[in-house]
Amino acid sequence: MASGGSDVQAQQELPKVKNRVDVQVGLVGDAQVGKTSLMVKYVQNVFDEEYTQTLGVNFLKRKVSIRSTDIVFSIMDLGGQREFINMLPIASLGSSAIVFLFDLTRPETLSSIKEWYRQAHGLNETAVPLLVGTKYDLFVDLDPEYQEQLSRTSMEYAQVMDAPLVFCSTAKSVNVQKIFKIALAKIFNLTLTIPEINEIGDPLLIYKSLGNIRARGEEISRRPSPSVRTSF
Repeated sequence: MASGGSDVQAQQELPKVKNRVDVQVGLVGDAQVGKTSLMVKYVQNVFDEEYTQTLGVNFLKRKVSIRSTDIVFSIMDLGGQREFINMLPIASLGSSAIVFLFDLTRPETLSSIKEWYRQAHGLNETAVPLLVGTKYDLFVDLDPEYQEQLSRTSMEYAQVMDAPLVFCSTAKSVNVQKIFKIALAKIFNLTLTIPEINEIGDPLLIYKSLGNIRARGEEISRRPSPSVRTSF
C-alpha cells in the first residue's frame, strides 16, 4: 500500500508536458525594406541601423507560450535582390503565414508587392498573407498628402490580398509584436482583442474592418484611385 502511495505522489510531482506547435513565417519584399530588422527586433528585441543586406535566406526562431502550448516561430527572411527570387520557395513553401513588407517612404516598394504576392501565392495558396509597411517613424514626418495617398493605396492592396494591414517601426518598437500576434490569430482562427487603428497619420493596424480607414475625421471612400491599378 505504501509503495502504491509513493507511486501516486511521484506521478503528481511530474512536470506538466506542454504541447508544441511549429509555425513557419516567411518575410518577403524588396531589398532594404526592413525584413531583417523586423525579424531581429521581434526575436532578439534589438535594432541596429547597420544591418547588411541579406544574401539568400536568413532565419531565426522564437518561442511564445499560449496557455499549455509552446508556439515556436521559424521566421524566414528572404533577400530582396532579384537574384534571390529563385530562393522564394524556401520562404514560401511550408509557411503558415507570409508577411509582405514595403518601405512607407519608398512607394515603389509597395508597387513591387504585386509581383512578390503573385509569385509567393502561386507557390503557397494556403498561407495567411499580411501586408506590412515599415519605417513608420520616418513616414510620419512626410507630407500629409503623401501619407494619405500611400495609406489609401496600401489599403487597396490589402483588400485585394485579403490581408491585414500594419504600419510598423522597428526603430521605435511600433506594432512589431502585434504583427506576429495577428499572424498567429489568423493561422489558428483565434480571437484578437488588439484595438484597430484606422486614422491616417497614425500607425495603421487593420485586421477586421478592411473597408474602413479615416482621414482628418472623415471616412475615406474605398473606391480605387483611377491612377492606381489594384488588381494583381
